[in-house]
Amino acid sequence: MLGWMSASYMGTKRTAEVTAAYDGAATGVMTGLLAGTCVATAMGWRRVDAMAEGDQVLTFDNGLQEVTKVTRIRLWDGEGQCPRRFWPLEVQAGALGNRSTLKILPSQPVMLESDAAETLYDDPFALVRARVLEGIRGIDRTPPANDAEVILLYFADEQVVFGKDGALIFCPSSRDLIERSLDGDDSQYSILPMHEAIRLVDKIEGDSWCRGPAAPYQTNDATAA
Repeated sequence: MLGWMSASYMGTKRTAEVTAAYDGAATGVMTGLLAGTCVATAMGWRRVDAMAEGDQVLTFDNGLQEVTKVTRIRLWDGEGQCPRRFWPLEVQAGALGNRSTLKILPSQPVMLESDAAETLYDDPFALVRARVLEGIRGIDRTPPANDAEVILLYFADEQVVFGKDGALIFCPSSRDLIERSLDGDDSQYSILPMHEAIRLVDKIEGDSWCRGPAAPYQTNDATAA
């Protein structure tokens, strides 16, 4: 996506990482997919918490790709209430072209399609971390369930996958940076730096609408665990 942008884009390429933070002896997770999120697969829509290595997922750019690693972790493992900085953002249906309400972790990269991105970068697509969307079009933090689980899907190379609610979600590579460097790989995706993401969202907020790419039509609904 941002890798497709014209040379006029001045941001620095960055790969996404699993983002977590410590609060005393407790850990909170800021990147990944909440259990219950459905993505497009070779078997139809499937919950990410029901997926395993070897499953085939439909990607935005590269067709069906095999999941190479799956990790599961509690969103917040402390004894008290989850601190607000770890709360997911709730995006009401239609706020960003999504067909239904969705919840996204604050540091999770998501792909937006908008006239604003096309105006700024000559490309309608842009990857931003979800936290930059807080406060626009009714998007706000929402407390997670006490036992909320986060799932991370990995692929051999970075991918963007289709969420059933209309979201386009970035997933990382299971290979480390040294391995990828030795293989001569260069990420096809870049995440907008925060200052550029704020600039984009400010313009989106001033525009009449933000559209989202249609999720693939699938008749199967393999959402059972």
